Amino acid sequence: MDKEERKLILGWREWVALPELGLPAIKAKVDTGAKTSALHAFNVEHYRDNDVEMVRFMVHPIQNDQELQIECTAPLKDKRQVTDSGGHKEMRYVIETDVVVASLRYPIEITLTDRDTMRFRMLLGRSAIENRAFVDPAESYMNGKLDAYKIYKLKTEVDK
Repeated sequence: MDKEERKLILGWREWVALPELGLPAIKAKVDTGAKTSALHAFNVEHYRDNDVEMVRFMVHPIQNDQELQIECTAPLKDKRQVTDSGGHKEMRYVIETDVVVASLRYPIEITLTDRDTMRFRMLLGRSAIENRAFVDPAESYMNGKLDAYKIYKLKTEVDK
């Protein structure tokens, strides 16, 4: 099988999961113009757990839903200055966590930022998909649509 034939084909938006953060479903815009992936985060708190630098933050995983909030924690990997598509520079926390895209699970870097005014809670940047996927900008949800409300309702029931 040719190397290119084994790559995923992604649409311009896809459902992904961030299982280590407790996010079983989040709609991501596949953004080849962004080097690093970005996740909507608010109430971000930097702290130390023993000698490990950590971040704790909240996520609204479903767009247009301010009520559902998931608390996430992750080791801090870095802090970087990022320039957004509008040319604005912002210092952001960077974490590394596994992403699940279709049938693949692998670690990616994600910057944390307030994306409350943005349509998508997550951007899946080119470093997260390079050598793994092709993007068809005319397509959406090439790997299936999800009902995020059902998924988070089930997660809530299991967590009780």
